[in-house]
Amino acid sequence: MSEFKRIGLVGRPGHSGVVTSMSRLIAYLRSKDLSIMMDDATSELMGNTTVEVGSRMQLSASCDLVVVVGGDGSMLNVAKHVASEGVPVIGVNRGNLGFLTDILPDEIETQLDEVLAGKFTVENRFLLDAVLNDAEENKALGSALNDVVLHPGKAAQMIEFELFVNGKFVYSQESDGLIVATPTGSTAYSLSAGGPIMHPDLNAVVLVPMYPHSLNSRPIVIDGDCEIKLVVAAKESLQPQVSCDGDVRYTASAGDEIIVTKKSVPLKLIHPNNHSFYETCRSKLGWGSRLVRSDD
Repeated sequence: MSEFKRIGLVGRPGHSGVVTSMSRLIAYLRSKDLSIMMDDATSELMGNTTVEVGSRMQLSASCDLVVVVGGDGSMLNVAKHVASEGVPVIGVNRGNLGFLTDILPDEIETQLDEVLAGKFTVENRFLLDAVLNDAEENKALGSALNDVVLHPGKAAQMIEFELFVNGKFVYSQESDGLIVATPTGSTAYSLSAGGPIMHPDLNAVVLVPMYPHSLNSRPIVIDGDCEIKLVVAAKESLQPQVSCDGDVRYTASAGDEIIVTKKSVPLKLIHPNNHSFYETCRSKLGWGSRLVRSDD
């Protein structure tokens, strides 16, 4: 018997392929006599259905498994809702890269058959929490599966800030900002900015400067349990923004302190047994395959 009895469904809005895959998914789950629930946005996307509808918070509270149909961005949006409840998630890829959503649309039935039979692996992907360190009380800004980014916002201008790790001063910097990325986020924005690729099993965070005004400023990899503090320089003309997975959560003022730490509860990401991080890198990043050797 499968441990998953009640399945939550979340689909990427405005994508015709998602409707096709979602319809196929609903038919498959019904054939298995499983209870189904979808979030409000997915219900609107699908039109008239007899599937139970609820908020993403309700999905997290009442489902045993959440299936995300979309791209990595869709998974990022879902992660912050389901991680705290400990609900595992799995993705059907209807996006471009698919580092987090690795079931192909044509393999929905065969791959989910394996998962429902208990043949899967679980990765614990940690998230980051960003907090404004206020004198009166700390204000939660948001959570991120990929990265927390301090950046200038709309204006193309350099910003100044100080970096502290576990209370120890690291450096002051003038740049376009700083990317604080998890291993999950190391193949996203961090990679584009010159950061290293980190295996998902690592308990580590990478700090990647964005176009620093220095030739010797390089990415730094630190322990994932460290506390990272960013102090915005005292220039009233600059008001950099803090983004969590690309979503702007706060516009900073001079002297603000932004604290970034690892979230206490990880996201449980399910993969079919045939999943390989290295194979994903080969297919998504264009790495070379094994050499074909002749017997001659």
